[in-house]
Amino acid sequence: MTSSNQTNKLVSKVEGSTLVLERIFQAPRELVFRAFSEAEHLKHWWGPKGWTLPVCNVDFRPGGIWHYCMKCKDKNQGDFYGMESWGKALYKEITVPEQIIYTDWFSDAEGNISDDLPETLVQLDFIELDGQTKLVNTGKYASPEALQQVIDMGMLPGISQTFDNLDVHLENLQKSN
Repeated sequence: MTSSNQTNKLVSKVEGSTLVLERIFQAPRELVFRAFSEAEHLKHWWGPKGWTLPVCNVDFRPGGIWHYCMKCKDKNQGDFYGMESWGKALYKEITVPEQIIYTDWFSDAEGNISDDLPETLVQLDFIELDGQTKLVNTGKYASPEALQQVIDMGMLPGISQTFDNLDVHLENLQKSN
């Protein structure tokens, strides 16, 4: 049996303008896939610690849009408290329960895409591992500099905390069944 510490570890690799993140979740693939594809799930875990998802509109189909807002509710986060971060994704390809490919942007509340911040082509692969799921998240950026910009913004600790939240959400779902 693997220790939960090893299981929850986020592995990241930078290859030029590509960032590959891998993490194993203690849940069946179908459940992990649903957690990424349904608003009822996403609003429970998407975003770093201390942030909520007050807006989460998901049209989960190729050509569909996911528009969301993360808001900081943790007073201990200083200047971030009360801050909103809007995002927008366009789903390109969906293979249930194996893969989701989408383009991800920073946006505003109306869904207008930010030209100042990098866009990401995201490929999520959900790999069945005997009742567990290995998630491979591949993010492709326009350039190594664009990737460095999001890393400098704290994306790696943010995604690690987000996946920690997903771990808790998956655990709670499996307990309630």
